[in-house]
Amino acid sequence: MEDVLVGRLMSTTLQTVTPETLVEEAAQKMLSNDVGSVIVTDDENHLEGILTTTDFVEIVAERQPKDETPVSAYMTADVSTASIQDSIREVSDRMVEGGFHHMPVVDETEGVIGMISTTDLTGYLSDVQTPSPSQTDSAQ
Repeated sequence: MEDVLVGRLMSTTLQTVTPETLVEEAAQKMLSNDVGSVIVTDDENHLEGILTTTDFVEIVAERQPKDETPVSAYMTADVSTASIQDSIREVSDRMVEGGFHHMPVVDETEGVIGMISTTDLTGYLSDVQTPSPSQTDSAQ
């Protein structure tokens, strides 16, 4: 596989907020734009930080007083799944098309047996690629 540069793959449509933006507003921006993070910038568009969906897990977990809303109120019920026989290409295509970062792996008799994530796919891609010349040179 050819060496593909970040500039060819990166997204240039960014969702930004300021450090003073309320988390509720940032969350709404993420939902409205179907993104997993917002970039936090100053008035001159310099990077201040990033707020991700993972950060919102912490926000909810630490919320006081505790919310008593059941998971069923927010969970995705129509879940796309994979089986152990599915090809990585097929699964990664489905994840990209659906905007998924996680896909449960199920077996007809045993039920849920695992999870495949974009992190797993990135690790796989990294392992199957030959090292770049700069990585080979630095290893010597």
